[in-house]
Amino acid sequence: MPKIIVCIKQAVDVTQIRADPSTRKLITADAPRKISDIDKNALEEAIRIKEKQGGEIIAVTIGDENAKTALREALAMGADKAYHLNDPAFQNTDTRVTSLILAEAVRKIGEFDLILCGETTIDSFTGITSQRVAERSGIPLIMYARKMNLESGVVVAEKVLEDRFETVKAKTPALITVVKGINEPRIPSLMAIMKASKKEIVVWNAEAMGIPKEKLVSALEIVEVLAPKMERKKIVIKGETPAEIAEKLVKALVQEGVVGR
Repeated sequence: MPKIIVCIKQAVDVTQIRADPSTRKLITADAPRKISDIDKNALEEAIRIKEKQGGEIIAVTIGDENAKTALREALAMGADKAYHLNDPAFQNTDTRVTSLILAEAVRKIGEFDLILCGETTIDSFTGITSQRVAERSGIPLIMYARKMNLESGVVVAEKVLEDRFETVKAKTPALITVVKGINEPRIPSLMAIMKASKKEIVVWNAEAMGIPKEKLVSALEIVEVLAPKMERKKIVIKGETPAEIAEKLVKALVQEGVVGR
């Protein structure tokens, strides 16, 4: 029976982020957090495999104490175990360090068949952490899967390319990243949520994982994140008749490049 590790991230709900109009700096302190949308698709796919074949699902996340909320939700959806990678040195790391932490967690967990991840996270959209985890773990990588099937130690996935779909296969263990359209994540029942609140969450810090602190120094520093500058042109279109106004509006939209000629 397959053993599946699902990497999830508790991300800022980007639909709830506000920006300071004077500085254009993002205000994230009071924005709600949730499991990154596509990571939830990865978790749902793991659950569907388990429903067909049995096995075990392990949810893993990096974050501070608040990240346990994401793990509780994963347990409520159907994960069997949860690992919380929590250390002050793990906070605000770049993809290089993040992938190191996750790869070390995978090594410590032991044998597995699949690692499932979302193709990217909804907050940073780098989309490269999973690739680095696969490289560090020395396992095959299949990205952008919109369909997948696991059978007899082989995973077959249909991946999304720019203008076509491609079917590929790899021997397990392997890492698969999924796209949002692969499934519709379930909403856990109240009973499942109550049971999840009582389940154990294993916490590992850098020492428990055997990671020297000097390896946790990020090479990339985010200096500033600003909302795009938006200014209204304050163009007023007038005319004697609705038809005249419409004609002037269309010409203005064409001139601005909003619509084609």
